[in-house]
Amino acid sequence: MENTAYLLLENGRVFEGKRFGAQGDITGEIVFTTSMTGYLETLTDPNYFGQMVVQTFPLIGNYGVIPSDFESNHPHLKAYIVREWCQEPSNYRSEGNLDAFLKYNNIIGLYDIDTRELTRIIREHGVMNARIASSISDLQAEKDKLKGYKITNAVLSVGCKEMQIAQPDDSEYHVVLWDFGVKSKILKSLKSLNCRVTIVPPFSTAEQIIALKPNGITMSNGPGDPAENTGIINEIKKLCNLKMPIFGIGLGHQLLALSQGAKTTKLKYGHRGANQPTKYMKTGLIYITSQNHGYAVVADSLPKNAVLSFTNVNDGSAEGINYSDMPAFSVQFHPDAASGPLDTGFLFTRFIELMKEGC
Repeated sequence: MENTAYLLLENGRVFEGKRFGAQGDITGEIVFTTSMTGYLETLTDPNYFGQMVVQTFPLIGNYGVIPSDFESNHPHLKAYIVREWCQEPSNYRSEGNLDAFLKYNNIIGLYDIDTRELTRIIREHGVMNARIASSISDLQAEKDKLKGYKITNAVLSVGCKEMQIAQPDDSEYHVVLWDFGVKSKILKSLKSLNCRVTIVPPFSTAEQIIALKPNGITMSNGPGDPAENTGIINEIKKLCNLKMPIFGIGLGHQLLALSQGAKTTKLKYGHRGANQPTKYMKTGLIYITSQNHGYAVVADSLPKNAVLSFTNVNDGSAEGINYSDMPAFSVQFHPDAASGPLDTGFLFTRFIELMKEGC
């Protein structure tokens, strides 16, 4: 269990650690999250598709594995890197331990790594490729395997493959949830507000969505470079012309902006954690939010029909957009609060109000 493995970074740094979870060597994009709790939500968040995730909080696994906290059916990340993992969790809801969970899902784990130093490197140099290797006897050969790695087909890899329906037919509102890698808490939030939810795959067309006769559309979070999804962006343009209530979250926020002519950019090291401060422009209030994204909408590229509603307090990046010519708005963060604070849950109520006005 304590066999040695090496973490090789694209900038040349090498860290020695110990294995847990699945065995093997792997390459991915390395990122960090600052969440102090919610490691199960992190592990099962589809936004981490193709990435190696570093937990800045030092002790992980202390409350075990709790399936009801999962954000999807299984992990989508490449590897999981921690300072220390708890081998004997203590929680009345726990149904297993982290090591067994990673083994079952074939996710490579690495511990006994100086995650503080590792995080500082990522903050300084930015997100980069990394590799977990069993040996560095031929270090150059292992480093060569880092070159050219790129996350591709992210949305199609994590989105559902066929339509699904949740909640009884007698619900007050019918919402189409466009699945680009949706987290389960978004679905739960909509259901709690008396919405019947039809989940549709990422490759759905505007015509197919319109045929379902929804009161509104929620466009979900998801992984990867938003600008790659040109087909989806074109379908969103068609829906926007119909002036149907739309609520974009995470990747959905970025795709909606791209459909209106805005641009997106890759952040140096992204926003990942449950403690990201955002400013609500309408009131000046600061909300603490849960976030997980590596790209952002370029605020200076917004078209005339788009107005910033939230900004990131740390770097000033766009965190929310309102649209003046259609009943649509979007946010970069996760108002479903998984895992994280409940501060911005009122945005779901706002979406309900838009649908009510359209009825």
